[in-house]
Amino acid sequence: MGLRDDLERFREVGEKRREDLADFIQYGDLGQSRPGEIKIPVKIVSLPEFEYDQRDMGGVGQGEDGTPQPGQPVGEPQPQPGDGDEDGEPGEEGGEHEYYEMDPEEFAEELDEELGLDLDPKGKKVIEEKEGPYTDLTRTGPNSTLDFERMFKEGLKRKLAMDFDEDFLRELCKVEGIAPREVFEWARGENLPVSMAWIEEAYDAIPDDERGTWDSIEEVENNVEREDVQQKIRREGIDHVPFRREDERYRHPEIIEEKEKNVVVVNIRDVSGSMREKKRELVERTFTPLDWYLQGKYDNAEFVYIAHDADAWEVERDEFFGIRSGGGTKISSAYELAAELLEEYPWSDWNRYVFAAGDSENSSNDTEERVIPMMEEIDANLHAYVETQPSGNAINATHAEELERHFGTDADDVAVAYVNDENDVTDAIYEILSTEGETDE
Repeated sequence: MGLRDDLERFREVGEKRREDLADFIQYGDLGQSRPGEIKIPVKIVSLPEFEYDQRDMGGVGQGEDGTPQPGQPVGEPQPQPGDGDEDGEPGEEGGEHEYYEMDPEEFAEELDEELGLDLDPKGKKVIEEKEGPYTDLTRTGPNSTLDFERMFKEGLKRKLAMDFDEDFLRELCKVEGIAPREVFEWARGENLPVSMAWIEEAYDAIPDDERGTWDSIEEVENNVEREDVQQKIRREGIDHVPFRREDERYRHPEIIEEKEKNVVVVNIRDVSGSMREKKRELVERTFTPLDWYLQGKYDNAEFVYIAHDADAWEVERDEFFGIRSGGGTKISSAYELAAELLEEYPWSDWNRYVFAAGDSENSSNDTEERVIPMMEEIDANLHAYVETQPSGNAINATHAEELERHFGTDADDVAVAYVNDENDVTDAIYEILSTEGETDE
């Protein structure tokens, strides 16, 4: 491999070394991305260069004009008039190599790997029914679908259950003074599937000179070797298998429902006066990757954004993270609006996530009397609350603690996470996404 090949390979590796996903979520510029296109900065790698040695001040073949100066790169072409934009003006278009672009599906896949997540979204809304493999069985159907293998097995089991050692019973019929009824009673005690009619017919067929061959049944048992059904089949084979109409089963295709994976995500944010810039930034760092992740996991994802102080109102995503109000805080107002908006997304057809964030400050008794009952009433795959308190818990910041106290820390549909600074963001995302358990469809 030559020097030029090494250089190209080094440049290619450098452009592919994007910023670590966890670092990007915690510290990167999330604002460069759009909902369907995540742009992660590439770590620029300085390319190696050869330079003229400071000691190399002369030598054969060097002229006075254009003599390279110490530290000047070797082999790089010098700018010439006319290079670049016309009239020597600098270019106006930025280089696309500065960002690594990924769609939400790739982002979700990499976040799964990065955090060790295993979220398997369930489809709800049936969009198509189609025939699957022929695994169901019915009693009627066309001959081409007859399950002959099953019918043969049923017939074979019946033959094994009905067969018995005929020769041994004929020897019993030769016992001195024995009657057909005594042979039948002995056979019933041995659980042999033989009829009285068969024994009477076998008894009558014994030649007169063979009657009285044995003195007792015990003598026959001690001198005549019995053969079980399996041994007889191995020795003689099977002449016929007794099929019956009741053994017939016809294969029928299983009906498979194709379900679309739909999700609606309700993002709730406290915009009261206590939610200052740092707290708002931490909410954005937590909620934005959650939106990207769920968008990548589901076929169809819709997002609802609710801002609240003492009242709640629906907003667009572009203004969700920047709003700041001077009002008080009543978190239940947001859940009341969420319940109303979710009526457009029936639980039978939609997966639902309700994510709320704030600094845990709430009006007196609102959490216990209103928020908790509403969280229990709103059907959702997962309810989550993210507390953002950069300076630690304030005295009246009790909302998150009240939720934990009520729902416990092991609930599979309620998650509480604490984000005091950027280092807590990925842990909070993991806490939320790993909490969801199995949900009823």
